[in-house]
Amino acid sequence: MNILEWLKVVCIGIVEGLTEWLPISSTGHMILLNEWLQMDQSNAFMEMFFVVIQLGAIGAVVTLYFQRLNPFSPKKNKDEKQETWHTWFKVLIGVLPAAIFGFLLDDWLNNTLYNAFVVSIMLVVYGVAFILVERRNKKVKPHINSIKDISYSTALFIGLFQTLSLIPGTSRSGATILGGIILGASRSVSAEFSFFLSIPVMFGASALKLFKFGFTFTMIECMTLIIGMIVAYITSILTIKLLLRYIKTHDFTVFGWYRIALGIIVILYFVL
Repeated sequence: MNILEWLKVVCIGIVEGLTEWLPISSTGHMILLNEWLQMDQSNAFMEMFFVVIQLGAIGAVVTLYFQRLNPFSPKKNKDEKQETWHTWFKVLIGVLPAAIFGFLLDDWLNNTLYNAFVVSIMLVVYGVAFILVERRNKKVKPHINSIKDISYSTALFIGLFQTLSLIPGTSRSGATILGGIILGASRSVSAEFSFFLSIPVMFGASALKLFKFGFTFTMIECMTLIIGMIVAYITSILTIKLLLRYIKTHDFTVFGWYRIALGIIVILYFVL
């Protein structure tokens, strides 16, 4: 590949690292990128690449939260280790709905809903939802202020919200954050639990795509995956840190308006 093709890979990695954690739909952005930055690769590879590149983003969560998510850490006492296991059990309960429906409906979703019209509608719908929920939240004080406060039933309900993200344009982080807020969690807790849920969900989705594509890559395809994941990893670390800092003093309303604007841009681009 020439230098321009490698720059496209870097650009896709940056967009993945940004949009995977912000509630603005990585799928919506990837659809636009696929139109504007068409790469000299097969359609089958690009479909797989746009999913598997998420492994870089997962690595960022594991890096940033390794101590909190490690139940074997020698730095933790017995109670802290037990609490870490509870966190993982909540995560596993939270991912079950999306894992089941995602496995059963993967081909149907790809063939039926992965189009610009659906993405644009979902961008706008959830943009409006974020604005309305944040207006409601001005009068409501969250009662879940740490991951420890999340009950197993609440984890399951947040997981049910996450299944909505199987519809492209919804945003996995957007659906789970919105669900957490509606169920009484603070913005920071909703965001962090969304990060934790991403680990098994995105790993499973990536593994499924790799299995369907096969594990025979050309050298160029292998390098494309590696560079894309490295860039997504670095960008994700910066994005997660900035997002957590931002929501300490701000709400998600700005992301709602951004989603609405992007949804309009997507539909106008493909219609006109």
